[in-house]
Amino acid sequence: MRALLLDTKLYLSDSYPTPVPPPGEALVRVRVAGVCNTDLELMRGYMGFRGIPGHEFVGVVERAPGAEEWEGRRVVGEINAACGLCATCLAGRPTHCPNRTTLGISGRDGALAEYLVLPVRNLHPVPEGMPDEVAVFTEPLAAACEVFQQVHVHPTDRVIVLGDGKLGLLCAQVLALTGCDLTVVGHHQKKLEILSRLGIRVALEGEEVAGEADLVVEATGHAGGYAAARRLVRPRGTIVLKSTYHGSFDADLTMAVVNEVTLVGSRCGPFAPALRLLARGLVQVRPLIEARYPLAEALTAFEHAARPGALKVLVEI
Repeated sequence: MRALLLDTKLYLSDSYPTPVPPPGEALVRVRVAGVCNTDLELMRGYMGFRGIPGHEFVGVVERAPGAEEWEGRRVVGEINAACGLCATCLAGRPTHCPNRTTLGISGRDGALAEYLVLPVRNLHPVPEGMPDEVAVFTEPLAAACEVFQQVHVHPTDRVIVLGDGKLGLLCAQVLALTGCDLTVVGHHQKKLEILSRLGIRVALEGEEVAGEADLVVEATGHAGGYAAARRLVRPRGTIVLKSTYHGSFDADLTMAVVNEVTLVGSRCGPFAPALRLLARGLVQVRPLIEARYPLAEALTAFEHAARPGALKVLVEI
């Protein structure tokens, strides 16, 4: 099959072995894949990944031995493939399974290829009539929904989202549904205008934003985001950390202790509510699509996605 491979660098292959689904897994023919900031971080050494990147996808099940009812169905898929047997899985925390592989990120080839394999239990059918270009946002929107799995957001809360990248824009739209007092701070006027048109208050970085927020969601994708979040959160407030990047950074945790700030790491989230939000049109994702490329031009797609301020780049397989 054709595939985009990451070794010491990215390159295209026309003769990569088509995967064979083991028991309990399905072979999925990929239709569309998204390029995520995590994919860009993999190129910089994040997770030490080698293989096919990509974890945002829409595809059609070609083969599902033992679960033939899935064959022919259009699907999206949760990216963490858990063992289902360890103490963590049995305790109901499969996304933290110590034996898990993660699609296109750790131990499992990803979606930037003609085919991928995932456990059948990871698959979710795409509602009829939902375009691929909308359904491909299920995984990042689920990550935005994860905030509500971890933090109770009240309509009376003051909430600040830091970052106007793809994830920041999705987090903002989901948080706005609570009726909270929301402000989004970002670098790019054009991207912030997407939220302004939806009635969400925005501010350019450098403009004065009042602190003492009950909740700050840090989705900047850079190390300075934590320091900004600390300045803006109130004592006994909460910071949700959504950014991942290669490397480490210095963080002053003393005032987090003194002010009894709650720090919440947040990553993958629930697919079912994300699909419902997309199906009902409660989150707008089409304005986030900046460019589309065929798989043959996947290298160019990555170059485009790496441009400062770029929004979602899709690869059509």
